Amino acid sequence: MDVKQLRYFIAIAEEGSLSAAAQRVNVAQPSLSQHVLSLERQLGVTLLDRSPRGVTLTQSGQVLLSHARKVTRAMDEAVEAVRQSGAEPMGDVSFGLPSSVSMVLSVPLAETVRLELPKVRLRAIEAMSGFIKTWLEDQSIDMGMLYDISAVRHLSHTQLMTEELHFFSAPDAWPFPARAGASVRLADLAGVELVLPSPHHGLRVMIDRFARAQGVTLNVATEMDSLSQIKTMVARGSGYTILAPAAAIDFVEHGELIMAPIVEPRLMRPVYLVRNPAKPVTRASHEVERITLEVIHDLVSRGIWQTLESGDSILAPARPGGRA
Repeated sequence: MDVKQLRYFIAIAEEGSLSAAAQRVNVAQPSLSQHVLSLERQLGVTLLDRSPRGVTLTQSGQVLLSHARKVTRAMDEAVEAVRQSGAEPMGDVSFGLPSSVSMVLSVPLAETVRLELPKVRLRAIEAMSGFIKTWLEDQSIDMGMLYDISAVRHLSHTQLMTEELHFFSAPDAWPFPARAGASVRLADLAGVELVLPSPHHGLRVMIDRFARAQGVTLNVATEMDSLSQIKTMVARGSGYTILAPAAAIDFVEHGELIMAPIVEPRLMRPVYLVRNPAKPVTRASHEVERITLEVIHDLVSRGIWQTLESGDSILAPARPGGRA
């Protein structure tokens, strides 16, 4: 069995016809049939059910198809990695980013990659954490950022920093007796109408966990998964929200929102860079990771991305994660 036979078999399975597969791989149909028969003899099983309407896979054929796709994909990735190893970084790099990270990181990262790596095409994909986890698992993306790695501890991860969530209000709608921007207790937030993501959103899961631990029942008046819409609604005085400062730095700088730290307890979350070790690291993705760390360091040093002053900060050496 060789890779060429596997590619032929994949074509037959996807086309459902020997003649169509023969045209796709540019091989004579009798020769393609012989390749299949040779595979069946080597494996001692029937791979295809043949009929006048075409061919369908047997159960054994389904098993082979799954493995054949993995083998051919690994071969393609190996060839590409070798080609890139001695050359200027090039190719596509896909990066999954949660909305709050994308808000602050995606544009400066894309601009820096475009300047420093002209032959690399960055795909910065903004999505909820659940999708990013799935894409990392099935190797659809090269890397991603996550706040919660409890479900992906078997993947490689590096903690970059720790963020602290803040309370946000429109400047003319501050709801507490203390001066606007003064720290607020989590228990105090039970008395205001909040605009938060829906319960399956990673940020909401984290906020709800903190609230339950403190015996606080939050008044979530509106659920909205769009970060930009949440900020717009709060800026209009139609509610309040809880976000990381980086997610709303644009509205704060324009005077549309004010933020206040939350205390008793402080709401903190780590930020991780995650990879699937089963997916080969191309030179292009390695360079994008390097630039990512440099851009984050710059954002933190300029106060655009606020992080706790601790050993978890990107300002200190990042700690590599392990596999479970």
